[in-house]
Amino acid sequence: MLTPWLQLPAAGAVISWMSALTGLDLHHLGTEADAEQIRDTAVTQPLIVALGLLAARELDLDGAGVTAGHSVGELTAAAAAGVLHPDTAVALAAVRGREMAAACGRADTGMSAVLGGDPEDVVRRVTECGLTAANRNGAGQIVAAGLKDRLEQLRADPPAKARVVPLPVAGAFHTEYMAPAEEALAALAGGITTNDPDRLLLSNADGTAVQSGAEMLERLVRQVTAPVRFDSCLATMRHLGVTAALELPPAGTLAGLVKRELKGVDIVALKTPEDLPAARDLLARHAGAQQAEHTPDWRVIVAPVRGTMQHAGVSAGADVAAGTPLGTVVSKREEVHVSATYDGVLAEWLVEDGDLVDAGDPLARLYPAGSR
Repeated sequence: MLTPWLQLPAAGAVISWMSALTGLDLHHLGTEADAEQIRDTAVTQPLIVALGLLAARELDLDGAGVTAGHSVGELTAAAAAGVLHPDTAVALAAVRGREMAAACGRADTGMSAVLGGDPEDVVRRVTECGLTAANRNGAGQIVAAGLKDRLEQLRADPPAKARVVPLPVAGAFHTEYMAPAEEALAALAGGITTNDPDRLLLSNADGTAVQSGAEMLERLVRQVTAPVRFDSCLATMRHLGVTAALELPPAGTLAGLVKRELKGVDIVALKTPEDLPAARDLLARHAGAQQAEHTPDWRVIVAPVRGTMQHAGVSAGADVAAGTPLGTVVSKREEVHVSATYDGVLAEWLVEDGDLVDAGDPLARLYPAGSR
């Protein structure tokens, strides 16, 4: 997947430098390595981030109004939003991949995509099998993760109207099985310099726009063991009125999710340098207007699960501290508390008390302290 990109000016030198940073021969891995080598998550993760950042160098992303990534793609997104230096993002991807690969060797775990079915029924069945809904991607796709014998139990007795497809991954990413990798990243975090994002940067944890670089780094560390809620990111994009989406390489998967979830959005999947003209045209037509319309002065609080919203009595206009209880989403199997994510002002409620909400639905808008 790297071969066509190496034809661009200075691309070879950039990849050579990234190879030095990661301790991997990215030239070889991105052009000549076989499927077995690429399947190693210690290789896959830094290679994906390196390729995404190489493509980003060819584009003017300053006008992009919203940035988001999926799993390791959050490192690319954080660099694109100015939170991390690209060198830091690639180096972190190498550590992340290496440590997650090591964690995979400690238990016989894996991941399976659950396609179709009612999302609440799917999550309930996944939990019944002792598994984790590690990726909730929207468009009827949830990824279960955990011990392989329990994944086989799920495959043999899937949720209604759903099918289970094993994924060719090394282990149960975004679950407690990755705790050693999270610890390794946490040990490095104190030495990493961050900047606050220069645009709306959505977090996989809950679809919230992250206010500070320090918080984003903390979330990147915790993300290793926390489920990916890309469905919540898509819900926030929908609420913001996103009009176009550009996926950096290796592209296609997220563009497909956007196409199914955000109807009518202009989409470019940047797969090879031949797609660069279309990407630049999309940015020229959409990015500037979107940035002017949606500046990063407020944050969306989203529903963590599907259920009924119960307000905690906090009125619009009230000052709230981070962690202030705002209410509870009551589902058929649990009650999940919703809290303020920042110090600030509750700008408005987007749902009424007693409303039925889906996971990822926007519940309220919050103006963080100092944003107005």
